[in-house]
Amino acid sequence: MAADWQSGLDRALAHAPFLRLASERRPELTELLAEGDGEAALTAAKASGDGIEDVGDLLRKERLSLALVLGVADLAGATPLARVMQELSDFADRALDAAMLAAVCRRVPDADASGFVGLALGKQGAGELNYSSDIDPILLFDPTRLAKRERDEPGEAAQRYARHVVELLSQPTGEGYVLRVDLRLRPASEVSPLAVPINGAISHYETSALAWERAAFIRARPAGGDLAAGEAFLEDIRPFVWRKSLDFTAIESIRRLTARIRSAYKGPREPGPGFDVKKGRGGIREIEFYAQTHQLIYGGRNPALRRRGTRATLDALAAAEVIGADDAQVLGESYDRLRVIEHRLQMVNDRQTHQIPDGEEAIDNVARLDGLPDGKALIEELREITDAVAERYDALLGEDDTAPASVSVPDDFRDHFESRVKSWKGTIRALRSTEALKAFDAMRNDLLQALADAPDPDRALARWETLLTRLPTAINLFRLFEERPGLLERVLRILTLARPLADALARRPELLDVLFDASGAQLPDDVPALAARMARSEEDDYEARLDRLRQIVGEGRFALGAQMIECRHDPLDIAEGLCRIAEAAIATGAAAAVEEFRGTHGEIAGSELVVLGLGRLGGGALTHASDLDIVFLFTGDIGAESDGRRPLSSTLYFNRLATRVSAALSVPTAEGALYEVDTRLRPQGKQGPLAVSLDAFAKYQREDAWTWEHMALARARPLYGSDAAKEQLRIIVRNALCQLRDKAKLREDVLSMRADVLANKPAQGPLDVKLLRGGLVDSEFLIHYLQLREGVALEPALEKAISGLADAGLLPVEHAENHLMLTRFLVAERLFAPDGYEPPEAAKSVLAKACGFDSYADLLQALLEARRGIATQWSRHFDEDLEIE
Repeated sequence: MAADWQSGLDRALAHAPFLRLASERRPELTELLAEGDGEAALTAAKASGDGIEDVGDLLRKERLSLALVLGVADLAGATPLARVMQELSDFADRALDAAMLAAVCRRVPDADASGFVGLALGKQGAGELNYSSDIDPILLFDPTRLAKRERDEPGEAAQRYARHVVELLSQPTGEGYVLRVDLRLRPASEVSPLAVPINGAISHYETSALAWERAAFIRARPAGGDLAAGEAFLEDIRPFVWRKSLDFTAIESIRRLTARIRSAYKGPREPGPGFDVKKGRGGIREIEFYAQTHQLIYGGRNPALRRRGTRATLDALAAAEVIGADDAQVLGESYDRLRVIEHRLQMVNDRQTHQIPDGEEAIDNVARLDGLPDGKALIEELREITDAVAERYDALLGEDDTAPASVSVPDDFRDHFESRVKSWKGTIRALRSTEALKAFDAMRNDLLQALADAPDPDRALARWETLLTRLPTAINLFRLFEERPGLLERVLRILTLARPLADALARRPELLDVLFDASGAQLPDDVPALAARMARSEEDDYEARLDRLRQIVGEGRFALGAQMIECRHDPLDIAEGLCRIAEAAIATGAAAAVEEFRGTHGEIAGSELVVLGLGRLGGGALTHASDLDIVFLFTGDIGAESDGRRPLSSTLYFNRLATRVSAALSVPTAEGALYEVDTRLRPQGKQGPLAVSLDAFAKYQREDAWTWEHMALARARPLYGSDAAKEQLRIIVRNALCQLRDKAKLREDVLSMRADVLANKPAQGPLDVKLLRGGLVDSEFLIHYLQLREGVALEPALEKAISGLADAGLLPVEHAENHLMLTRFLVAERLFAPDGYEPPEAAKSVLAKACGFDSYADLLQALLEARRGIATQWSRHFDEDLEIE
């Protein structure tokens, strides 16, 4: 719609006494607006104080000029709401910065504002200031850098500056005022000085801040004075604002804050005379709280949600699938319209008001200023908007007056549950506080129903109790279940069906966060994308990077386990996903360790570390129980020396670096453990050095390696190093595998090794498809035997190797189906029956479904047939019959 400048100006003059007065005082701006030249008028308004020496007078004149130009442009439809709010916020920033500098220079001429920080919070921080809003800055100072007179104490100087800032901006004159200033958002405002030392503020937010202060800092930014110091301060308190895991206690905090606000609000509940469009039910504040509550819950995990503006936040929440797109649109459009109505209320007399006037004539005046026919139309529109907002806000806070869900469980189970609850309240640490008990009672009925509906209720109750006993605190977990009762069913299935996941969850309850991510139901990205995500730490120190690595790996492995339980993907795809996560972890952990190591020992020109993956890692398919079989190698001359402040010879350098990388991948940190790293497949095993040169590795494989070492090498794959180094290593591996061999000796070695494995590591149970005869070990020995004997199908991924052997007529095509059948089962079994014995009854059907079968009996029959098929090929090539039971 085209701008109607004349209509906007006419309505301003007819219905807004403040704008009419501003027009009389700034006729040159009125003339530009009447001509429709809004941009020229805005430029002139910003320059209206030029030549005025007194900072206060300059800012007052600019403020009045901006109010006129933006008000008329707004009414004319020429300037959108977002720009109006941003221009007002930009002026507030300029005014705060100018006032802070003036306060300092008044005492110390020619000084600057170093060490004096003005943080913008609230609507100024969000860039959403309104026409007659106050500003809510926090003033901080660094005692070591603040400009002051020699005899002044830093604290006294800072308070003097703060008082002058408030006076300069707030004191009215004939030209009006600049900005109302409210400093009550500062730490412990009832007892603290107007300007707070930076270190004191950090201490407050780290130890004693209240929940509402977290919400306040969502929109905080440096706006005046020492901006760099302000940025550093906000970075220091970032962990206070943005928690690492989902924080559902935020809902309870906002619920209590809302209750206090609604209790204190004495105006009408529904739109009408006296209704407050900011504080009233379904008003501006509830939309802001709606957005901020979701930010507090999810923003710690997802930096994309850390937006200051309300509309931008709603859009980001919808894009992240935290809220529905329809909700974001309704709330966003409602927010914009409510802010416009708020502006109309304030334009009339430049009052900081959010209330609909009491009289009918006054309401009609506001409506006609807005372009509506009368006050009735305005009230009706407000009613529709606030009803839609209140419905969504009440649903978020659980205040939609719906009756609690009924519980229908057998009496004996209810009695057992109540008995256990009584015991928990007296013995479990996580239930000792009043807040924890309140949170537990709020989700108690949901828990009882979910336990009763679990595949094995008694087992689920026992696992739930185990989880509770291991938790240091459970308030956030209980609040999470209260808000998302459907999650309980999923969690109890995890606890009941998959002991490894239950154990991981007991160690790290925040793993549940992944169940809320849209990516939690998807297979992992490719290795480069995963590695980039693992390396993206908000802190630069080495330990923080390792913590981040463990966090992402733990979440990825847990998500894949949950997907297995829910039968979302083929276990073979899960296995490949687990391997991609491990490869990315190796790349990220090695890169971090190398960078840290170089800080002390420097580099060796022409040399680099290379990591070779073997076993399931080399083959590209891991289980949840897999360790990492790796060999550390390095390129270059073994006689070289590093160039750091503590130089090392190349052999010592790369062995120490390999130890550092191994630790990065295995040593527990605050975020837990990562992987078990097995380096025993290196040349000479435990007796050999941890890292050897590529030349030494090639010589060993050529001259000294045993047959079993070449069998292991058949699944070797370079995972870390430059492209050139990895290609050099591939050539070494292929040359080793293609050596001429005594076929009879090879057969003898393979059979001897299989007998040794059988004697020293028998099958653990009737479902140990890895070690049972006709199982995966037999299949792998057979595949590697044929690869080495014929020098063909030298692929580390066994399914590709089998395909190549089938093309050569050495194995039937169905051998791949048999091998993959057992592999698929092994991947699932590591979750549902990790000891190789029959899983609980509740897990049998899930295990069968995960492997693609309708029943557990069908699954067992398929496993038996696969083993018989493998045994047939064993007999064909080794002339040895296997007993398959």
